[in-house]
Amino acid sequence: MKRIVYYGIQDIRLEEAEIPTPGPGEVVVKNKVTLTCGTDCKMFMRGYRYQPPHLIGHEASGDVVAVGEGVTNFKIGDRVVAHNTAPCHKCYWCKKGQHSMCTDLPSNLGAYGEYQLIPKNIVNETMFKLPDDMEYKQAALTEPLSCAVYGISNVTIELGDTVVVNGCGPIGLMFIRLAYLRGARVIACDRQENRLALAAKLGAAETINIDEKDQIQAVRDLTEDSRGVDVAIEAAGLPQVWEIAFRQVRAGGQVLCFGGTKKDTTVNIDCTRMHYEQITIKGVFHTTPQHVNAAFELLKMGAIQAEDFVEHEYKIEDTEAAIREHAAGKVIKNCIVYDD
Repeated sequence: MKRIVYYGIQDIRLEEAEIPTPGPGEVVVKNKVTLTCGTDCKMFMRGYRYQPPHLIGHEASGDVVAVGEGVTNFKIGDRVVAHNTAPCHKCYWCKKGQHSMCTDLPSNLGAYGEYQLIPKNIVNETMFKLPDDMEYKQAALTEPLSCAVYGISNVTIELGDTVVVNGCGPIGLMFIRLAYLRGARVIACDRQENRLALAAKLGAAETINIDEKDQIQAVRDLTEDSRGVDVAIEAAGLPQVWEIAFRQVRAGGQVLCFGGTKKDTTVNIDCTRMHYEQITIKGVFHTTPQHVNAAFELLKMGAIQAEDFVEHEYKIEDTEAAIREHAAGKVIKNCIVYDD
């Protein structure tokens, strides 16, 4: 089979490998589609926390082609989507109910490949059969949407609140949609007009091109007496945007920092304002099985549509071009399609 292996910054290679054989509780999926992700882009352009070489890709859906001993909830031929992790339920953080912080998080990295081995924990907890009317591209959005669902569950949004989302990449756009569905008035900030247009389609009441306006003052001016927004969401992965979000929020407001930054970066926060204005800053990473399930249900309901997020199709041989185009902000997401 063909698969992509990550060897370092701007170095991914197409290699041949044996089709995996499932062990007890495991499943092998023949991928039909894999979506590009912002994490793939960051990994490719600047590196990530895993030591190369390693497999890459984690947003895929396909067909079950082999099942291991003891698997009863899936069979050969099932159309499925598998999340990329599932917690161990044994470590300290799992026992505290903080499943995104699990220290033994089995992963199925390797979605940029014709076949993929799905670990037992994921098969049991975060893998789903597709309804007959769900397309593979729609199902493959489960992983990123689950992260946005988890993120937005960590802030309190009341009906009629004003929420700003800084960064209108795929996750930011999903935050916009979820905040809108919660009854918020949403402001979207980005420099790409194609992304701002989609933000408006997904529910943003106001859009701000940050190359044309001051990102902080423009947002504050859209609130009464320029007091600031109730919730500011950072979805860009840049420390300066973390600081911008803090300066957009009102006294008593909440800041959600979701975008992962480069290692060893820091931010400057006005401690006096944070203390006396009682501002809450929350960092959130990854997701949990509860929110993966919620995301899959939202996709079945059509809360977001693949046609809005997935733009161009590539073959596995052209994975680098697909990632580069995504990283340049020219598209929301690209799709690797595997031949039958």
